[in-house]
Amino acid sequence: MAELAFRLGRQDEQDLLRKLIIDSFEPITWFKQLDSQFGPLNGCDWRTRWNQRLDAVFASQIILVGEAGGEVVAAATGTYDPRTRLGFVDLLAVALPHQGRGYGRGMLRGMIAHLRGLGAEYAHLECLSDNDRGNALYRSEGWQPVASSIKWFTRIGRPEAEAAPPAAASSDR
Repeated sequence: MAELAFRLGRQDEQDLLRKLIIDSFEPITWFKQLDSQFGPLNGCDWRTRWNQRLDAVFASQIILVGEAGGEVVAAATGTYDPRTRLGFVDLLAVALPHQGRGYGRGMLRGMIAHLRGLGAEYAHLECLSDNDRGNALYRSEGWQPVASSIKWFTRIGRPEAEAAPPAAASSDR
């Protein structure tokens, strides 16, 4: 496995990290699958929605980057709850040109070490059931599946406030 050097992400590299994460998730994101079935949501395509998600991630989560040869090649994000001593690995991404070199495994281990350093005794993450590479990685690292879920979606129409008012009842008699 290739060696990574870990450090916290910096605000000035958010654009680089956005590209790395979005490019890495493009083949597997359910946001893209949603667009193929329903189209962009109110004009917001899957990339726009991912950028909104990353706005929240960068504002509230731990951002850990992995460097090889001085270049950022991987990133992981997550949170830590000191009350339960539970760490959550939210995003794990490897830059496309660097995939297949063990950086995903290294980044996962780096994030777990970081969470452990904060006091975590437990960690959890979520992975789509059709993400075969991700699920194989987590199984091989000793993670145990505890539950699964299905993403459901439907179009519910426009909010009532925007809908046309009902026709007035006739009082002509």
